[in-house]
Amino acid sequence: MMVTDSERTDNIYQYELDSIDGESVSLEEYSGDVILVVNTASECGYTGQYEGLQEIFETYSDQGFKVLGFPANNFGGQEPGSDEEIATFCQLNYGVTFPLFSKVSVKGDDQHPLFDYLTNLENPDFTGEISWNFEKFLIDRNGNLVRRFKSNVEPGSETLVSAIQELL
Repeated sequence: MMVTDSERTDNIYQYELDSIDGESVSLEEYSGDVILVVNTASECGYTGQYEGLQEIFETYSDQGFKVLGFPANNFGGQEPGSDEEIATFCQLNYGVTFPLFSKVSVKGDDQHPLFDYLTNLENPDFTGEISWNFEKFLIDRNGNLVRRFKSNVEPGSETLVSAIQELL
């Protein structure tokens, strides 16, 4: 199901995407969880953040925290692989167990509606194109975007961790 601009809601739960294994997943499945949405890439200077993302996922998952990874090839061709190759890379190199989704476009004419929604909210702190891989969008338990973090904010940073803890 694709959500058009006219069907937008005030939260992310109306969006449905394919998991990296090809299964259709409604983001409503994460209702009640604190979510960190991250656009990822396997050949980026920030790729090492997979390790930190896995660590915060393991640390807070029992409190209702999820990391959702969305591979994207929008920046310098840094995610050229197939979904299967991406999944294998993440598992073998970083032990990723948090949910990964099928590769999407996070900006441009073919931008996935979820990322259109996340980057076009009326709040000026959230508005604007994603500028690189590993930007992070923090979603509260009601599906609302509450914070956006640039690529250089490490997953284990005090800034990000304290924002997550406030919502848990």
